[in-house]
Amino acid sequence: MTSTVTPEDNTPADRRDSRLRQDVGLQGALRGSFDRIRRGDLGLLPVIIGIIVISIIFQSLNPFFLSSNNLANLLMESTAIGFMALGIVFVLLLAQIDLSIGSVSGLSAAIFAVGFVQNGWPILPAIIAAVLTGTAIGFIYGQIFNRLGVPSFVISVAGLLGFLGLQLYVLRGQGTINLPFESPLVWFGQQAFIPATVSYVLMATVGIVFYLVRTAKSARRKKAGLSTQGQIGIVLQAVGLIVVLEFIAWFLNQSRGISMMFSLFVATVLVAHFVLTRTQFGRAIFAVGGNPEAARRAGINVNAIYTSAFMITSTLAAIGGLMAAGRLAAAAQSSGGGDTNLTAIAAAVIGGTSLFGGRGSAFSALLGVIVIQSISSGLTLLNLDSSIRFMVTGAVVLIAVAVDALARRSREASGVA
Repeated sequence: MTSTVTPEDNTPADRRDSRLRQDVGLQGALRGSFDRIRRGDLGLLPVIIGIIVISIIFQSLNPFFLSSNNLANLLMESTAIGFMALGIVFVLLLAQIDLSIGSVSGLSAAIFAVGFVQNGWPILPAIIAAVLTGTAIGFIYGQIFNRLGVPSFVISVAGLLGFLGLQLYVLRGQGTINLPFESPLVWFGQQAFIPATVSYVLMATVGIVFYLVRTAKSARRKKAGLSTQGQIGIVLQAVGLIVVLEFIAWFLNQSRGISMMFSLFVATVLVAHFVLTRTQFGRAIFAVGGNPEAARRAGINVNAIYTSAFMITSTLAAIGGLMAAGRLAAAAQSSGGGDTNLTAIAAAVIGGTSLFGGRGSAFSALLGVIVIQSISSGLTLLNLDSSIRFMVTGAVVLIAVAVDALARRSREASGVA
């Protein structure tokens, strides 16, 4: 009898089975990537292609679109919605939804403005009160969801109305409370930019950290007897990442540079990515989102995961409300209203987070909000009104959901869903 398994001392454990295809080298990596796409594992590829297409179209229609000044403004405008979209990623990974993030953001802005401007609180307690309000709202959502079994859709619709009313009550009939221009929050939202030299150092640091993380991962796999990525490949990826990031920093520094507010958002995305991919809590979120009953049988505290996700979502919505207040130097009855809810949810979906739960990443919030703000900026430069923006954004959301549905069907057909 001929064995298909050929154990050898120097062969990695995951490559000893001769029945499995061995993707080695650049050709093997390309073949593996093509197969993953064919099976419906698209990752961030659709949204990256979308950003490239949008950039080409609007740049051809208006040469100012890809100017450093317009891109710097675009990134600043992305921050507030980006925080809310990042929060939405956590509940979408659990196949849940939160439709009240706009009201929560408006309420947090109102609490900050009343406390800081009218009551004379120091700025730090005012910020903490606004953020903890969001955290408390998420905790209440989690308790109602777990103990009463009320769907998250119904809970958050009730929250949308209830917290909008509470926002109006906190403002006590005042249309707008202006924040002092000399306050740190307004300075942070409008005038705080990273010095050029510091931005170059930060970009290089990101590339070095990427190299160290990949090297450590390769060492862990080698210690476990698994196949590893070669050092040359890791070095080339790190160098390529540094070159791209340094070019982005150089281009943005041709005008005002990289805002600290957007940098804080990117740093939060990186922390969220680490939590989702490198911690037991993050793995539990994907497990619950994929199959709650299987996760429960595996010993995961499913109720705690749901509560934590709702708390993270509401907390990030409150932070987004503060960023918007700092950007506008005001908190108003209209704060968090309009299309805020749907724009944040659309950003998470466009970025690649599945509405069916269990699939997505923190980077989908970053890329999705850039897509939406790019559309808004491009249409503004073309002097088209909001009606066109809503129709275009709606079409993009529909395309994103359709791609997600087709990818899910392809994964199920391949037996990997």
